[in-house]
Amino acid sequence: MLPGKPLRLAVFFSGGGSTLQNLIDHIDQGTLPAQIDWTLSSRTGVGGIEKSRKAGIPCLVLPRKEFPGHGEFSLAVNLHLSQHPVDLIVLAGFMSLYFFPEEYRGRVINIHPALIPAFCGQGMYGHHVHEAVIDAGVKVTGATVHFADLEYDHGPIILQRCIPVLDDDTPQSIAEKVQALERELYPEAIGLIARGRLRIDGHRTRILPEPEAEDRAGLNPDA
Repeated sequence: MLPGKPLRLAVFFSGGGSTLQNLIDHIDQGTLPAQIDWTLSSRTGVGGIEKSRKAGIPCLVLPRKEFPGHGEFSLAVNLHLSQHPVDLIVLAGFMSLYFFPEEYRGRVINIHPALIPAFCGQGMYGHHVHEAVIDAGVKVTGATVHFADLEYDHGPIILQRCIPVLDDDTPQSIAEKVQALERELYPEAIGLIARGRLRIDGHRTRILPEPEAEDRAGLNPDA
């Protein structure tokens, strides 16, 4: 990405597209220096498809169930990606394991409704996460934005934010509070990337002060 140019995104989703809409709103309001070039849905008939098209964003629909495995599905996604490259892939409620090309290492991010490494991994999504939080009796939970790798909910953490778990909380009340965190956290993380303020250092992500931000795209996993 060239200095002064918006960060070009592809947003992948599998459901209603609330995270997608949140990013669209931030971009439209001028608070996120990015543009969404295209989206991908791994399911047919979900709300995110209509949100994408209503915003004038091309949406590729590739039903995951039509592919025998994650590898075959990822190959189809990556073929489209090779024809329509972007700066950053944003996983937004994307319910499939995705094997991205090596050149996109450090250029794929995910958000998870818990404090990774707790309450994460295969099968830990949506209400399952918040039910597990209640059952475990933990006193805090929250949301995590991280660089994705080839495992579920795994990779260098970019940002985390927490909330207390109260005695009268339910999975639904926790979900509502965590979703409010996510609406703030994801645009903030993407903004850091767009301004070149992130550096991956092994398993850690370092947030650079503005004067030290040298790589405008902020996508330098080997720095």
